[in-house]
Amino acid sequence: MKWVSGFPDNPKRGLPYISGLIVLNDVETGFPICVMDCTWVTAKRTGAATAVAAKHLAREDATKLGILGCGAQGRSNLEALRVVCKNLEEVRAFDVSKPNLDRYVREMSARYDLKVVPAASPKQAVEDCDIVVSAGPILKHPAPVIEASWLKDGAFACPLDFDSYWKPEAMHSMHKFITDDREQLAYYQTQGYFANVPQVYADLAEIVSGQKRGRENNSERIMSMNLGLAIEDMATAMPIYRKAKKEGIGINLPI
Repeated sequence: MKWVSGFPDNPKRGLPYISGLIVLNDVETGFPICVMDCTWVTAKRTGAATAVAAKHLAREDATKLGILGCGAQGRSNLEALRVVCKNLEEVRAFDVSKPNLDRYVREMSARYDLKVVPAASPKQAVEDCDIVVSAGPILKHPAPVIEASWLKDGAFACPLDFDSYWKPEAMHSMHKFITDDREQLAYYQTQGYFANVPQVYADLAEIVSGQKRGRENNSERIMSMNLGLAIEDMATAMPIYRKAKKEGIGINLPI
């Protein structure tokens, strides 16, 4: 089980936006075998899902990446995208917090052989970029800012913050609108999210398995609205648990 919460006001309290636990249970007895923090797993598998989507949906010659939101997801998504987007040269980063932005630019410039530059506005972080990842907090009543005119032809976008920062016309300018699970998106619509999004072209799994075509030409605008699937966290958590047991890492609790 993944037990997770996201509270957008937490940073004002000096607390992380995301917190939670993963609990693994023995399939034969039902007894819990491991309790681990979920924030690291969430960050890593979310970045990996973006990279999988980009592998099939972004232009192969993509050189410029826009990152909106310079927290854990801004870091993990850049880390994962570098694996599949071999031609990346420049990252344009934006964050509403200037200290966060400055730290991101400094740390990512030191870590990767990339030009990482601060953007003064969301528009500067989006315009002329081949890939755009938005990674702000998920808001129930958002005030979206990203406009269709900011996006270049051939751009690939991956919002990790639902539709909080993308205006409806920006999403409807996409030639293909993809999500990681259309049934989950439909559920969220019953909860008041995604009131004005395009019709889903395919699940990401349909693209990866070849059931639906991904990118078909260099001028297509494509969006993959990855909402996050807890099954991915479980798939990531099990190897971590096995490795921890093998290396004797962690604390054994009494039954």
